[in-house]
Amino acid sequence: MDNGTMRAAVVERYGPPEVAEVRDVARPTPGPGEALVRVRATAVTTGDARIRAARFPTGMGPMARLGLGLTKPRRPILGGTFSGEVESVGAKVTTVAPGDRVCGMNGIRMGAHAQYVTVPAARLVTVPDSVSHEQAAGVLFGGTTALYFLRDRASVREGATVLVNGASGAIGTNAVQIAARQGAVVTGVCSAANAELVMKLGATRTIDHRDGGLDRLTDRFDIVLDTVGNLSVASGRALLADGGVLLLAAAGLPDMLRARGNVRVGTSKETAEAFATLVHQVADGTLEVIVEESFPLDRIADAYRRVDTGRKVGNVLITP
Repeated sequence: MDNGTMRAAVVERYGPPEVAEVRDVARPTPGPGEALVRVRATAVTTGDARIRAARFPTGMGPMARLGLGLTKPRRPILGGTFSGEVESVGAKVTTVAPGDRVCGMNGIRMGAHAQYVTVPAARLVTVPDSVSHEQAAGVLFGGTTALYFLRDRASVREGATVLVNGASGAIGTNAVQIAARQGAVVTGVCSAANAELVMKLGATRTIDHRDGGLDRLTDRFDIVLDTVGNLSVASGRALLADGGVLLLAAAGLPDMLRARGNVRVGTSKETAEAFATLVHQVADGTLEVIVEESFPLDRIADAYRRVDTGRKVGNVLITP
């Protein structure tokens, strides 16, 4: 690779993991207000997998294709979550400088499944020396979603009873910790194999989703957070105590249209404030980042295969 090229995972058609092909492509140049970041770690998320496969939530397919690309991804290098070092900066950038350790999320621009990515400097935050690039890249996708729903949409508080459906995933592992740290009493829904981990993260009990799961549950909760997408407005509300709040982090279009009152849906906001909050909690030891496996860039198809199973624990990373 010379100064004009880089290695990247390119997705030029929707399809299975194998459509992500690693090749040499032009290295981007930062424009005004942007930084070029050398990517040290990047997450392969359920969001990336949905885009790669055009496997969108119920009813969202036509709308998603209009925004992301009708027959193939409009932006062929996926990946929105990363950590690395600033390589260079464009004009008018004063908040970061070459050599700075930074992390962030690139939204619809994506581009992080590569050795380099250009990012608006305003979307970057400093990574403390005590936090690894793998930790920083791993915490952002699930952490921003958990923080947005529990803190911003439900105001989780001490003594609240919280049910986290999908407690061992990227969002769930963060949600359990965030709720427990606020003094909430947390119940996690996961497989029996992951129960010990979820308890270690702060849950007071777990429910095995393979053993009747939520269908057999008679408890009622102040907050129900569904990170999986198998709760509807109706089934989720049935789990709420009086005055409770239902948070649907993976809602399809029908439930988004039905959501009102005590049902909250939507996309988490990717803000520098949230990024900084999360990495500093990792630095001070109050938030643990769960990484199941890190793959080299050349094995991105293997990373996608693991994400596609729907059974990954915490995060799957790529280290370009």
